[in-house]
Amino acid sequence: MKNTLQERLHQTKPFESLETEAVLSLVVLAQDLSDESMPLLKEADLSGPQYNVLRILRGAGKDGLMCSDISKRMVHRVPDVTRLLDRLEARGYVERERDAADRRVVVARITPSGLHAIAPLDNALKDLHHKQLAHLGEKRLRQLISLLDAARNRPAG
Repeated sequence: MKNTLQERLHQTKPFESLETEAVLSLVVLAQDLSDESMPLLKEADLSGPQYNVLRILRGAGKDGLMCSDISKRMVHRVPDVTRLLDRLEARGYVERERDAADRRVVVARITPSGLHAIAPLDNALKDLHHKQLAHLGEKRLRQLISLLDAARNRPAG
């Protein structure tokens, strides 16, 4: 299915600007890529945000993370990480512990069950990402990453 963004959006008029076209193109691509990963997550009985939290906690190791730190690391921000942790804890994928020195601090850690739940997704998602973008080749992928970094690190203002 090769088509332009205008064709994809059934738009007959030109975009207002190159910036608008670029932003819309990024949004459409991000949604398409995300939609393709949904069946893998559904098979694991996880939502995107749940998988993201488990992946973050796996990376944090035995030290775990506070809720606010998890929130900062989320790929897609969610308004209530605490409720997300509640659901993961109810499934046995996450455990939380109050800090002995400061009872206001709660640290979340991934459990062995949580590790087991996301382990099959590692290779499946890696294979999917390869399928989605390998046709660009290494040089163009590096260029894309560089351009996206530059766009994210735009001047303040």
